[in-house]
Amino acid sequence: MQLDRYDRTLLQVLQREGRITNAELAARVNLSESACLRRVRALEAEGLIEGYSARLNQQKAGCPVNVFVSITLERQERADLRAFEEAVRKVPEVIECYLMSGEYDYLLRVVVADTADFERVHSQHLTSLPNVARVHSSFALRTVQRTRELPIR
Repeated sequence: MQLDRYDRTLLQVLQREGRITNAELAARVNLSESACLRRVRALEAEGLIEGYSARLNQQKAGCPVNVFVSITLERQERADLRAFEEAVRKVPEVIECYLMSGEYDYLLRVVVADTADFERVHSQHLTSLPNVARVHSSFALRTVQRTRELPIR
């Protein structure tokens, strides 16, 4: 899908203000309300806009600690990867999981209340995941930058 300047502006505004009304959005982008709605629906239909959600305050939600966990599997066979990925999706504290190239196989972002809570997640879940050979955990001391906005070019 080719994006023009209107589409790019729509996406930039919607990333920051997902609950903006169509009338407000149309005014910001300098389009008629009907043209604005048509464009937003087209972006949704193309799958560029996947959905809308509320951003929660991680601290107030009771899980202020970020732990980045590197996982190395015993083997990297397709069935082993699939089994690990299916199991890791069931751990609610794992909010991001990436298959990696390089030194380890997976990188997880785990959110917990504190170190004792992480110890629980580590012992009850992470070390029990299929085919795990090694788990390496690093606690984030402070968030320097975090955004959910993608650069729109």
